[in-house]
Amino acid sequence: MSNKVLLQGNEACVEGALAAGMRLYAGYPITPSTEIAEISAEKLPLVGGKFIQMEDEIAGIAAAIGASAAGVKSMTATSGPGFSLKQENIGYACVAEIPVVIVDVQRSGPSTGIPTAPSQGDVMQAKWGTHGDHPVIALSPSSVRETYDMTITCFNLAERYRTPVILLMDEIIGHLREGITLPSPDEIVVENRKINRQITGKQAYIIPEGGLVPEMAPFGQGQRYNMTGLFHDEMGFPSVTSDQITDQVQRLLDKVEKNRSEIEDYETFMLDDAEICLICYGGTTGSARSAILEARQKGIKAGLFRPKTIWPFPESMLDKIMEKAPKVLVVEHNAGQLLLEIERIVRGRAPVSFLGRINGTVIMPGDILEKIEEVHKNA
Repeated sequence: MSNKVLLQGNEACVEGALAAGMRLYAGYPITPSTEIAEISAEKLPLVGGKFIQMEDEIAGIAAAIGASAAGVKSMTATSGPGFSLKQENIGYACVAEIPVVIVDVQRSGPSTGIPTAPSQGDVMQAKWGTHGDHPVIALSPSSVRETYDMTITCFNLAERYRTPVILLMDEIIGHLREGITLPSPDEIVVENRKINRQITGKQAYIIPEGGLVPEMAPFGQGQRYNMTGLFHDEMGFPSVTSDQITDQVQRLLDKVEKNRSEIEDYETFMLDDAEICLICYGGTTGSARSAILEARQKGIKAGLFRPKTIWPFPESMLDKIMEKAPKVLVVEHNAGQLLLEIERIVRGRAPVSFLGRINGTVIMPGDILEKIEEVHKNA
């Protein structure tokens, strides 16, 4: 039997997390992500899970990391200011190699901005928010059903690569309601981290030959080993050996970089004959699709390239699109954050135009159509 439901994006996030095996949610309520906490509090106890509201955003992600270190799939959710506060512990999870899912339902900013208004202003913070060189995986859904699916993917990637993964939602998708059909349990692919129960404290971060990801037993299951945010050796103890540090940081980066083909995802729409390539993601996608259809009716060949993984950005696919050298129009609810990355990849092979919005209102199809017509006229 099909499982047809009416869900909000934030609700779909929780349903996806539960399907992926989330058994602990720790966080602090913040608009427009609060429904994620509320629904987790209601549903986790029903499956033997735990919900805990911490005293602040920093403690929220710290608790999620601690539970994950003990072997429990964990998630925390937040928005703009809270995402800023979580950055130090995101870096800790990167270095300590602890899987955790961080949901950021973006809102208008900076600072407290407009708590209920849409924005996509955290794109670069997702990439560079925590200091140092570190692996980054961030996915951005554009529908309620995709939010469900991507939440599962976030957990799978976090477990596979032992790294924090960010679900970069926005207020539009978080509060969007759609009637969707959820998959049956046997249609869902769920991954779990590889565990080596034979390790000793002297081999806490030993890397399997030919691999990049350590196999570590959960805390509290009979193993004792050290875990730190400092650069460390295979025993988990701090190291100041330059070669060892170089190898460690490079391996952390390689976990993502050398597996881009397994991580990157994207969507194209009416792009085969397009003369104008729109690039957008998340909550701007619906307006962009409508504008493209209207442009086509007016004889303007527009199409869409939508990165589903914002980081790592699906660069090789955009490179192929640029071989046809269409005009490019980037649409974002910010002042031009992903725009900078796209300009780097395009490398002057096509003119790049931009339509942004920073006042907390929604970019409508008519706004995008007007910009498409402007770009088309400037042939």
